Amino acid sequence: MSQPAIVQQKSTVLLVEDDPAVRRSLQLVLQGSGFVVRSFATGAALLADPKVGDAQAVVADYRLPDGDGVRLLQDLRKVGFSGQAILVTGFGSPELEVSARAAGYARVLEKPLADRVLREAMGGLFA
Repeated sequence: MSQPAIVQQKSTVLLVEDDPAVRRSLQLVLQGSGFVVRSFATGAALLADPKVGDAQAVVADYRLPDGDGVRLLQDLRKVGFSGQAILVTGFGSPELEVSARAAGYARVLEKPLADRVLREAMGGLFA
């Protein structure tokens, strides 16, 4: 009698980035790495998604038109998101690194962001 095939479910990543070109680029990198990606232009749009609690990770820009990525992760936790998180920023500083880590971000990545840096960071979350 043969064993049933094991189906490995792909991890879902929430992506929030206000710049459409950057959002599309990050989405393609993540999809090319095997993730299912749901992308959003604002934190409010992401928080309105009824399936945020089902995702395994979030990649968020720090500066958003309706707030910042640090606060966004805190709000996501309040609505049931328990996954891993990566913050992407063009405005890095030691203070931001500390506040992002305190909020629960596993990594803070600097823009401009090389594709391999994002892939490596995501791989580290699921290792």
